[in-house]
Parts: sequence; structure tokens; C-alpha cells
Amino acid sequence: MVVPRAPELPQPDQDEEMLVPHQDVVEGPQPMEESASTVENQLMPDPSTSRFTWSIENFFKRNGRKHYSDDFVVGGYKWRVLVFPRGNNGDHLSMYLDVADSHLLPPGWSRYAQFSLAVVNQLDSKMSIRKEATHQFNARESDWGFTSFMPSMDLCDLSKGYVVNDKCIIEAEVAVRKIFDFWNYDSKKMTGYVGLKNQGATCYMNSLLQTLYHIPYFRKAVYHMPTTENDTPSGSIPLALQSLFYKLQHSDNSVATKELTKSFGWDSYDSFMQHDVQELNRVLCEKLENKMKGTTVEGAIQKLFEGHHMNYIECINVDYKSTRKESFYDLALDVKGCSDVYASFDKYVAVERLEGDNKYQSEEHGLQDAKKGMLFIDFPPVLQLQLKRFEYDFVRDAMVKINDRYEFPLQLDLDKDDGKYLSPEADRSVRNLYTLHSVLVHSGGVNGGHYYAFIRPTLSDQWYKFDDERVTKEDMKRALEEQYGGEEELPHTNPGLNTTPLRFTKHSNAYMLVYIRESDKEKIICDLDEEDISEHLKVSLRKEQEEKEYKKKEKAEIGMLKVATTVSKLQNSEVRLFLEFHFRQENQPIVPPVKTEEDILLFFKLYDPEKEYLRYVGNFFVKASGKPSDIVERLNVIAGFPSDEDIELYEEVKFEPIVMCEPIESNASFHSSQIDDGDIICYQKRCLPDKMDQYRYPTVSSFFEYVRNKQVVRFRLLEKPKEDDFSLELSKCFTYDDVVEKVAHQLGLDEPSKIRLTQHNPFSHQPNTHHIKYRGVNYLSDMLQHHTQMCDILYYETLDIPLPELEGLKTLRVAFQNATNYEVSFHIMRSPKSNTLFYLIEELKSKVELSCNDAEFRLFEVYLHKIRKVHQPGDTIDSVSDQYGPLRIEEVPEEEKNAGPRDRLVHVYHFFKDNHLNQYFGEPFFFLIRDGEVLADIKVRIQKRLKIPDEQFLKWKFACVTYSRIEYLQDSDVVLSRFQKQKSVYGPWEHHLGLEHTATTQKRSFLASQNRHSFEKPVKIYN
Repeated sequence: MVVPRAPELPQPDQDEEMLVPHQDVVEGPQPMEESASTVENQLMPDPSTSRFTWSIENFFKRNGRKHYSDDFVVGGYKWRVLVFPRGNNGDHLSMYLDVADSHLLPPGWSRYAQFSLAVVNQLDSKMSIRKEATHQFNARESDWGFTSFMPSMDLCDLSKGYVVNDKCIIEAEVAVRKIFDFWNYDSKKMTGYVGLKNQGATCYMNSLLQTLYHIPYFRKAVYHMPTTENDTPSGSIPLALQSLFYKLQHSDNSVATKELTKSFGWDSYDSFMQHDVQELNRVLCEKLENKMKGTTVEGAIQKLFEGHHMNYIECINVDYKSTRKESFYDLALDVKGCSDVYASFDKYVAVERLEGDNKYQSEEHGLQDAKKGMLFIDFPPVLQLQLKRFEYDFVRDAMVKINDRYEFPLQLDLDKDDGKYLSPEADRSVRNLYTLHSVLVHSGGVNGGHYYAFIRPTLSDQWYKFDDERVTKEDMKRALEEQYGGEEELPHTNPGLNTTPLRFTKHSNAYMLVYIRESDKEKIICDLDEEDISEHLKVSLRKEQEEKEYKKKEKAEIGMLKVATTVSKLQNSEVRLFLEFHFRQENQPIVPPVKTEEDILLFFKLYDPEKEYLRYVGNFFVKASGKPSDIVERLNVIAGFPSDEDIELYEEVKFEPIVMCEPIESNASFHSSQIDDGDIICYQKRCLPDKMDQYRYPTVSSFFEYVRNKQVVRFRLLEKPKEDDFSLELSKCFTYDDVVEKVAHQLGLDEPSKIRLTQHNPFSHQPNTHHIKYRGVNYLSDMLQHHTQMCDILYYETLDIPLPELEGLKTLRVAFQNATNYEVSFHIMRSPKSNTLFYLIEELKSKVELSCNDAEFRLFEVYLHKIRKVHQPGDTIDSVSDQYGPLRIEEVPEEEKNAGPRDRLVHVYHFFKDNHLNQYFGEPFFFLIRDGEVLADIKVRIQKRLKIPDEQFLKWKFACVTYSRIEYLQDSDVVLSRFQKQKSVYGPWEHHLGLEHTATTQKRSFLASQNRHSFEKPVKIYN
């Protein structure tokens, strides 16, 4: 089982890779002290990669639960192997790599290593067991490895060769890597490529753009799309994409994508809404394809990505075959139930038998047994495979992510098994052998995650990881095997703790694969030169770069205080020093004066309560034995006050997590007031008691409290959740009443109680589903917090009655259906929660047209196109939920009032079959089935009720459905006999009459795009 990796760090250059595991058993062991271990190869004193071999004599005779090897040195550090021969959990050999001198190392130490541990098979070296891991070793996790390295029974079985003559040979291979410095990492310098900046949730777009950019044929086609110097990137998708690609090609730093998203017609809301990379790929290519029409690059998208397949239905007993040719730009492959790409293709072309109740309706021969399937006519030069990692789970009623292990090859042969994927019309002279170009990865779950891409731009052995702004070199194992998904064993970090190892699901796995056909490789990975780029684009971007350089130089020439001298103690006890300099205008540092032991350096800020402004005014040395009164005159001069101005001084102690700003006694020494080097002193004119009310924040300390809690809140009308309506500067300490009072004042509303607020969800970037109750939160800070995330958005609405009164009522959406014409009208009803539905019905009567004066009513809820719950008139209004749709209220038809004792009401649902699953749609309804009534008579009544034309109705099938099991009905069947006898007049949910036919209404979003996350909205490019 592969060990999970520590927080992701970039891989080293190719020449620093770990040695290939040596499979041969080394002879000539040398005895070692205590551990009876042997170091087989003494390498250089300070290698970065080394192998250590430990021959453990008297393996089964050794006393003690655990044993350490001798120390060995790799990368200048001491290591050793820790083994539990009888296991750390009783039934497996446990083995770990340990930092040998961890108890002697200074606080805050850490080292990063890739390593493998192996038990050598002394009879057949190919049967040796080797496991690999990567870990950031530190004081808390000084050892790392495998609790269940191998079964003890295999180790004890002498015939298997892991222990021979009571000797066990352990190998450890360790590669020490430098700690990665993310802040100073230069992608261009280290890899030759640059990344793309993330606008908030655009990692999915970044990974796709990098993949398309590194298909040179695609990039060349984009460069040749006609644009002019009068176009602006934010208003032209071709120019924005050209500009982006040019910057990726020539920039030294990561590139922004804002111009491109603006050209899509997106706002900041769209940039913070994560979408499906497959959907964006289709929409973007469709837009580019349309914009290429009538140009020199017309058809370039089709030439790259378009393939064709043939759908067929072939009758078995008669000579009839129906075929239909379709094109595709990508293929969606099943992951669930498939071990690899080939298994998915097998499933893709699998033949379905149409027989029994599912016979094929032939135009010429009627119902016939038939074979249904699909074969490929041709594959495109660039094959895009979308892996169906997301699907709708009908049992859970939710989207789920499929994290199963799913393998994909470096080379994909679609001509295998004598071209079993190809149709008879396919051109067999074309060799469909593909090589892997890109692996797009999704890390996370169905409710969110992160996208990045592994790409080998030139199809060489070197892979690169494009993770937003950062680009790193990676090996093939990281790009392929580690993206298969599946499960891993969580390594045991405390060998002394006897616990069973945990297995966990890997949530990072391949989501999209891009293959390039070997025969088209030279054409696709083509050369680009400056002539492919329009001159006006080069001039425009050169001018843009010159402006940036000028602004950068202008900023550098301004004399300013660069950095504060700070000593910050981090959690792991590391100490980092930051040095402050003053600079002259020529950007040369000013040498500070000589400091004596008696001197302390203080920094000063001046506060103006009238302007509510605090500014830095300088620093100078004072004597520790001196008093604040000694420097008053100097401070007044700096501030421009009269020399005898009465001022008050405060020490700025800290700002987080609470404000500490304490007054300083002017006649006490700095030393006695515990004022020391680097302290900050704030001062102001003394504010007399009679003037306190003139200012909002009369003192430094009150101003700090204001700044600490100041919060600008953007308010949006609930009906327009994407648009900021107004902003207010508030305090996080404001109470609920304070906030609604400020909003009411902004809106010119006399009654603040008519304001209802709703919190913002920073994950979905939508209003919360539940409103803030009247005085339901204490402070503004509570309103702005969503779990661990803080935001600055609140939604408001103006009510027609005060909120406390409204909260005593329940507002319901109601859909009323007339029994005569079955027309539906919609209403918003508001009633006290404690009232019964009888009162709701009485109120509804005054709003609708009834079929008769003595009408009876039925009330029920619908969820996912099924009847969820039936209500009685005596139920309270508060017991009704309209979360999934309006409450249905319908008149009971006259025929039901005259129902016989053996007649029965059943649920009737519309459905169709998709991949052998029942997909429900449309409006469900109740229907009375009479005792002894056959299906032919029921069909007549249902057709009349639903008003379905004869031509369409002939295609419908009727079935008795129990749970998901379908039993098709014939016209002569007595339908009621198929339903279980129930005491209740209403049938159970799981037992219903099903109407199978093609959906005439739009499917639900999760059915329309099964691979889209549940929280996503469709991708749209507006321009």
C-alpha cells in the first residue's frame, strides 16, 4: 500500500531522482554492534541519495519488541531503520525510517525525504517487497513508515525466502530533498514555464488553458485568428486568448486571466464560482469554432478534436439494421466498475440486447429482438477523455464523487484485439496508437476542490505540474500512478502505539486525459515562430510591459521605510529577523547612528482625533533612564504643535487578538514603564473631558478599537444577489438592532423591524437558504461568519410587516389544480404556524375557481417527481415543507368520491430508463383504479386526463414499479391485482404505476450533466 504524501512539495530535477531499487542480494555481510546489522555500501560522506542494507541475524531468536539498525548518513543527516519483527499490531511486520539523532537536534528542525523500505527475498529477488513514502520529518514526526508492511505469516513461511537461515535482509533507500521555498520559487527559472494566476476559483480554467496552450497546433490556430489593433482584449475572446498565450510564451512571471474572463462576459461572481472543466472545454471550443468561421483557420478545432462514431440497432431475426453517424469532441468514460481506460472502452462499445419487454419497434417489422451498440468510425488526432468521476446517486439523492482506482496507460492502443472498437467503415490504414500528453487532476470532493494539470509539452519523459501560479518538474510516477485514485494506508507515526493502521480514500485523481496520436505527433507538436504572432499584438504587449517597468522603477525611487524590525517567534520555535532601513532618494540606505547600551530605539505615530487619522512620524533613540516628559518638546516639533502643547502618550502593545494600547506616565522612566527597543509610541493632543463628545474616537485607544472592529459591509438586495446595492462602514461589535437601524436609515425606512437580513455563503457565493431570525445573532461579526470563513456581504429585503410578526407566520408556495380542466394556478399563502391546513384551504377558496361548491381537497408534497408526503386537513401549517417545491392542493375528482370498496388510489409517475436506471420526470399524480379494470381501459382515461396525442401516446409503456423493479403491463392485465393490498387508501411510495416515455420537458440539471458538481451552475461564455 502506498503511503500518503506529506504536504505537497515540488520534485527535484531529473538528475536528483532516487536510485532504481537494486534487486540482487548482496553477499559478504559484516557484523555490527548490538543490532547485528551490516552497512553494505559506504557512500560519500554527504550524499543526497543513498542505499543502506541491514542484515539481521538470529531474526526469530532476538529479544525485544522493536529493533533499530545502525545509523547511516544521507544528505548530512543521521538516519536509522526501526523494525517491529512481530508487528506493531500483531499480524504484520512493521517498519519505519527514523531520524537517529532527533533528540539532539535544535527546536524547529525539519527535513524532507523520499524513501523506500524493502524486505529482500533471498530466493527470488523479484519477489522482494518494497514500499515508498515521502515525508517532512520534524520533532513531532521523527519517524514515518508502514505499520502493515507485510503479513507476518509470509515472513515466517521459510519456503517464501524472506528469512533464510534465520537472517532477514532489510534495504532502505533515502533521498534527502531541500525544503521548498514557495515564496522565492521561480517557475520560469526552474522549469522554463510560467503559471496562471487564480482569480478565486478559476483553477479549473487554468488547468484547461495550460493544456490547450501546450498543444502547439491549437496555439498556432489561435494566433492566426484575425484581430486588429483597435480591438481590446476584454472585449474580444480571440485577442484575449492571443494575449494570454503570448504572455505564457514570453513572460517571466505568472500571467493573469482577468482580460480573458472579461472577454467571456464574466464578472467577479463568475470568477469565484467553480465550474466543470469538461463543460468549459466544450463551451470554449464551440465559441472558438464559431469565431474561426470564414477565416484562414476555419475548421482547426474539428481537425484537432473531432471524431465520429456510429450508433446501430440490428435486428436478430430479420434483415434490418439502423445506423446513425455522430461526431464527438471528447468521450465521457465510465470510471465506476471499470479498472482502466480499456475496460471503459469495452463498456462503451458493449452490445445491449433488446428483447422481452424491451424489444425494438422496427418500422417495417414491428417488435423485434435486436442488438444495440456503438462503434467508432474514426478517432481525432487529439483524443480528450473525460473520466466520469461524478455521478448522481439515487439512493442518497445526491451527487457523489467516484474515487475508485482507475488506471490509464502512457500509450493507448485503440487498434487492439483486431480493432474491436472500430466500425466496418473505419479506415484501418490509420494507426490509432496514442501517447499521453496531459492529465488533469481534481483534488477534493463533490462540494468543492482544486484542479491542476500534469503535462509533458514536448512528449518527452519530463513531466511538469501546472498548479495555478506554480510550475514544477515531476516524474512519471507522480503524473500517472499517483493519479489513479483508490485507497492508501495511513502510515503509523507513533510506533509505540499499538493500533490498527488506517486506510483512506485518495481524493486526488485524474479527471481528464489528453492523448495525441503518434502518427500526428509531428503535426500537432509543431514549431511556432514570431511570424505566427500578429505585429499589433507584439507592439501592444511590449508597450504594456514598458508601462509596468516604468511604474516599478518609479515606486522604487520613492524614499520610504521598507520593513519594520521585528522578531517573530513561530509555533515551531523558529526565529526570523526582519531588518528595517531608511532609503535616500537615490535608493541608498541611510546608516543609522551608533547605539549605546543605554539607548533604546522607539517608533512614533501621531493621532488626529478630528480627522480620525493615525500616521507614522519617525523614530529616534532615547535613554532608557529618561522620561517621556524629556521628549515632549521634540515630539511637538515633529507634529508641528507649539513647543509647550500638552500631549498624552500611549504604548501600542498589540492589535491582535485584542487591542492593547496603554497610557504612559510622563514622569516615570522608560525603563520603569517597560518601554524597550522597537516599541511603538502613539501620541496626540490631550483631549479634555468637555471635548470628548466632539469626536467619535477622541483617544488613541478608542481609535484602535474602532480600527480593530471596523468592517465595510456590502449589502445586496436578496432578489439581485450578484449586485452590490450599497456599502456601510460598521463595527463588528454592532448588535443586531444597530445593524438593521443603519440599513433602515440608508434606505429611508422608518421601521427597522421591517428589514430582514440573510447571511452570505462564501463557498457557493450565494445567499444562505435560511434568513437571519429577528435578534437571532448578537453581533455583526456573527452575521459575517460562515463556519470558519469571514465575508463582507449581507443580503437584505424590505418586508410589508415587521419581522417579529412575520416569524409567527409561515409563508407557503401553493399550486392549486382544478378537478375539471386540471389547470394549475400558483399562490403565495401566509398563515399562523399553529393554524391547521383547514384554515389554509378556506383562505385558498377565496382565491381560486372551484369546480363545485362542495369540493373536497387533497394536499401533498412532491420531491424528485415523486409524491413525498400526503397531508391531512388537521395537520398544522408548520408541518408542511415547500423546500423542494410548492405544496400541491387539488380538488378530489368526482369519480373518487363514488369509489367502490375495492377500488384503489395509486401513485402515477413518469419515467424513462437511462443506463438501466429509472429516471423520473414530470408531474406525478393520484389515479383511481377500479376493481377488475384492465390496462386498456385505464390507458383511455389517462390519455384523456393528460391530453396526449394518439401518435405520441402509442409509444408509451405502462408498468407496475416496486422500488426499482419494473413489471411491464399488457392491455389485458387486471392492473389492481398487481398492487399489494394496503389498508390505507393511498399507495406506498415504493409501489406505483409507471408511465415510461421520452421526457418532453427539460431534465434536471444533475441529469443533464452527470459529471457536474452539485454546487455548480452551467458554464456560459456570453460574448
